[in-house]
Parts: sequence; structure tokens; C-alpha cells
Amino acid sequence: MPEHILAIDQGTTSTRAIVFDSVASPVASAQIELSQYFPQPGWIEHDPIEIAEAAVNVARQAIGRAQLAPGDIAAIGITNQRETTIVWERETGRPVANAIVWQDRRTAEICLDINKTKRRDIRQVTGLVVDPYFSATKLMWLLSTIPNGQARAEAGELCFGTVDSWLLWHLTNGEVHATDATNASRTMLLNLHDLQWDPEMLRIFDIPEVMLPEVRGSADDFGVTDKSVFGAEIPITAMAGDQHAALYGQTCFKNGQVKCTYGTGAFVLANKGTNVPLQSSDGNDAGLLTTLGYRLGSRKTYAIEGSVFVTGATVQWLRDGLGVISNALDTVDMAMAVGSNAGVYFVPAFVGLGAPHWQPDATGSITGLTRGSDKNHIVRAALESTAYQVKDVVDAMEAGRPRSSQSIRADGGQSANPFVMQFQADILDRPVEVASITETTALGAAFLAGRGIGLWRSDSEIEAMWKSSAVYEPSMSESERNSLYSGWLEALRRTSPRI
Repeated sequence: MPEHILAIDQGTTSTRAIVFDSVASPVASAQIELSQYFPQPGWIEHDPIEIAEAAVNVARQAIGRAQLAPGDIAAIGITNQRETTIVWERETGRPVANAIVWQDRRTAEICLDINKTKRRDIRQVTGLVVDPYFSATKLMWLLSTIPNGQARAEAGELCFGTVDSWLLWHLTNGEVHATDATNASRTMLLNLHDLQWDPEMLRIFDIPEVMLPEVRGSADDFGVTDKSVFGAEIPITAMAGDQHAALYGQTCFKNGQVKCTYGTGAFVLANKGTNVPLQSSDGNDAGLLTTLGYRLGSRKTYAIEGSVFVTGATVQWLRDGLGVISNALDTVDMAMAVGSNAGVYFVPAFVGLGAPHWQPDATGSITGLTRGSDKNHIVRAALESTAYQVKDVVDAMEAGRPRSSQSIRADGGQSANPFVMQFQADILDRPVEVASITETTALGAAFLAGRGIGLWRSDSEIEAMWKSSAVYEPSMSESERNSLYSGWLEALRRTSPRI
């Protein structure tokens, strides 16, 4: 029996594929950058055809680099940018518009209108706050702008899906229209309690159920790839949103374990066990989301989440927008070239602020500049902003509870930045463990796919394979920590007075 697993990780800025062996070690990989389109301020789009073609191309490359034939792949796991919304024709498989990316803010006014009357109901059913981040209002907008969109959707001519569903449709040549429960839980259309599409949510957002995918488990039978794709029928046995896959890949299987993925944004998830941990609508935790962590068979594991919209994207902006660095590696030496931020704070609210503030109209700012400030201070402030934003989320998670000293497990691009990780440990006053495989999202998809075919039979078997590559211990004094964080909170208030 083949024992290699292929993970397809379709992210916001790139699409990658990694082949893992039977002990979850990466054997080969391939990656393609993804084009992003900005037709108007606050609008962010992808080309769905480019996404589908990129996924197939990197998968073929990774299999070839592993010196394997397609028939040597036991199963495929898919993980993906989550809330990004795609609508396509059921008959032809052609998209009717570009994908609306999760960061897109075009539905802010729709959300404001809905929030006036429906906020509490929606939060109690879906676990989510009403925000342009999620799929429901994006889909609403698409159906209202596509010619005859609503009528075509009601007639069953159009399909909706997040990126996982779109890839599955193409890999199976239109045979399977399905999603997994983690991705479904990010649409604002799923009842978090029974994991079914909720009739009341569909009514509020005017979404015909006929266009929605079937909801399955995270490790489940999603069909097989059409022979025309890879030359072999390969079982697809797992799908999960990227942050949920990372939670599983970090083996955060126990209630209270926390992981943070540092990618385009930063996403903090805490395992909360088998009961739905609904957050209040008006308390200290109001800015956190309740979501499904993952579903294995009938077993549901829930999580609370804080989504920070811009972290790694700040470094991209330093390179592409400001031109003060040539690559991300430059930031480490530049940040350490100055002994402190010298009072400079960078609030990267390029697309508003996510958790725990949820201020869609906030804009970015750099405060505290003096004649003595230079590009090194700006770079340092940009890196520090990642750690401050994560602390905002962790503090909200622990509001009203004793502060935990348990380590946070880190993965993603910025987890390879020693300055960021050390500052994160310092400002949180708790250890940060960096996973030895930083592509933990892909690893989680592989773990789930392996569970789907019985390659690995238990969480404990998978947990034994997890290793850290570095542990950062806090070394900052309490007075310095408090002073720095107070400066950050003041910078936030200047950026968005409603905070």
C-alpha cells in the first residue's frame, strides 16, 4: 500500500504542495506565487482559474521531485485560505467572477446594516461576529452584482464554495461539490451546534441552499481525483481551513493548548474541547470567534480564535510599498541595529483591524516619529506590531481567567524570524515553541489525510511525531513589558478612537 501523502496548501499569496512520508517528514515540495488584484481601495481578488491551475501544477511538481508516480500517493489532503468566496457555473465549471478574498472589505456597509438588528442572533448561531471577513456577505454581494445572479442561484445553476470546494470540484472534474465543517464554519451560514447549514442564516443573507456544498468531516471521503488530472485516481481524504489544519498539525489536541500561525496575518487558536464555547456579545471576549477546530467522524473539537489581518503582509509592504528592505531576512539585522523602538509604533491596519477590535474602517499609522527616527526604527516597529497584535488576542482569550504560563506553539513564515519570536515571548511573558516543520498547515492536512485512510490511527500516534526546532523564553522585565505595551495601546487609540 502506498504510504506517501500529498498536501495541497492553497494560501493567500501562494499555492504549495508538499509530499510527506509515513513518519510525516516532508520529502519534496513545490510552490507558485499567486497574483492578487486590487480593483478598488479595500477590494482584493484572486483569479479562480489561476488558483485551480496552480494547485494542479505544484502537486505534479512535488510528486515528480519526490521521484514518485501519482499512483504512489496514498491520499491527498487539501488546506486553504478560508473565507475567500467563489461562485461558478454548475454546468461548465467556469467562475462567474473573480474570487473575493477574505481580506476584502467591500461589504462593510452591508455588515453595518445587518449589525443593527441581527448581531446577537448571528453570533449565537455561528460563533462569528458580523464582518466583511466572512463569506456570507461576500456571497450576498456577488449574487446582487452577477447578471441574474439571485435567480440563477435559486434555479441551481450556480455553485458557491470556499477555495477547498473549488479545488475539489476541479480535481474530481465536477463530480463532488463538498466542503468540510471547518471551512463551512467560516461562512457565517453554518449552525455551529449541529454543523448544518442554518435556515435562519440563509434567510438573513438571502442565500439559496441549493448552491451550497455538502458539509463533511475534516478527515472524510471526498472522492478521487479524475484520471485526467494526475493520470491516476488518488483518494482525497481530508479538507480543512488553513488555521484548523495548523491547529491539528501543531497537535494541539488538549483543551487549552494554543497555537499561532504567522502568515499574511496571524491566527491564534485555542483548543476548547468538545462543547461549543460561545463567547458573549458584550464582554471582554466579544472580539473572539468561536469556530470548529476539526471534526473526526462524529467527534467535534471546538476552538476560540483571534484573527489578526496583517502581520507578514507588513513585511511585504516594507519591501514592495516602502522599499526599505529587499527581502524579509533584512528585517532581523535592521531591528536589532537599534536598541529599542525609540517610541515608534506601527499599527498595520491596512484592511482595518481584526480581533479583538473589529474596526473595519481603521487605517494604518506610524506614530512617535522624531527627527532621530530612521528606517531601522520603522522596521523594528513593524516587527513588534506582530507581537503586540497577538498579545491583544491572547489577553482577550484569558480575560477573567488566571494568566497561563503554558507555551504557545508557533508556525508560519515569521516563526523563522528570531527577533519576532523572542519579542513575542517577552511581550506575552510565556514561552514560544517553534514547530520543527514550519509549514504546519500542510502538515495538518497530511495528518488528517493519513487519518482518513488509516495510515495513522490515533491522535496520540500523531502527537508523538511533533517536534520543536526552537524554544524562546521570556527575558524582559515586567516594567519594560508594561511600558512597551502601554505605548502600543496608545498608538491603537490614535489609529481608531473607538478602541
